[in-house]
Amino acid sequence: MALQEQLNKFNKQQEKCQSTLSSIASSRTGPSRSSVPAATTRLKPNNVVRGKFSENTKQLQHINNIRNSAVGAQMKIVIDLLLKTRLAYTAEQINEACYVDMTANKAVFNSLRKNPKVHYDGRSRFSYKATHNIKDKKQLLSFVNKSSNVIDVVDLKDAYPNVMEDLQALKASGDIFWLPSNTDSKEGIVYPNDLKYPKIDDELKALFRDIDIPSDMLDVEKELLKIGLKPATNIAERRAAEQLHGVSNKPKDKKKKKQEISKRTKLTNSHIPELFQSLNASSSGN
Repeated sequence: MALQEQLNKFNKQQEKCQSTLSSIASSRTGPSRSSVPAATTRLKPNNVVRGKFSENTKQLQHINNIRNSAVGAQMKIVIDLLLKTRLAYTAEQINEACYVDMTANKAVFNSLRKNPKVHYDGRSRFSYKATHNIKDKKQLLSFVNKSSNVIDVVDLKDAYPNVMEDLQALKASGDIFWLPSNTDSKEGIVYPNDLKYPKIDDELKALFRDIDIPSDMLDVEKELLKIGLKPATNIAERRAAEQLHGVSNKPKDKKKKKQEISKRTKLTNSHIPELFQSLNASSSGN
């Protein structure tokens, strides 16, 4: 008796899913009111469940699992769809495309409406909302050039599908700088290549070159102190410490001993006779 009750319950669930699929296939969509291209997704005829219920158990269970999953999991499915397609969907089209029924599940509907990565037009359509409103390479370059701070590449990755390729192209052409970041960002940072070097007068260049800079750093420190600047080094203190510990402040001249070719040297370049002039001379001397 218990087995028969379970079988009847399963058949009712199958009938409910069958009804859902039929309603999806016959859904109609209105005109788009969003600047984002409207989706025209419709369930293909070969996706409509036909035949006996038992033959479609796997697909029906998949739909049932999605609709019984947590609100956050269903939201991720929808956001991934919006990000991948960059189209504006109605709730019916979302149900048709990924089986998330926002008409029946108001929690998913309301959460998506408030999600920072989703744009809701206030009427019926949902679309993906990128961090920055950039649509193409020209707008990307303009955005980087107008920015007063460096831009994290992570914040640009979702702007439009081929934005990373355009960033690489702008870097290769020298229009922007793209450098690794020492922060948590794995993608690095970008900023405009707008370094402008002022033209320096020839007279100013001559004055700079005529300045006599002392060769001894001790004299450099004295000159800095005269004009009220504190040197970053203290040569006098360092030299006093070196003398106290018996360390010479003069660099040692290291002369590398020239390697001579002897009779015991393994000869591998016998085709070059110039290499053996010293060997022949030493042999004749002995």
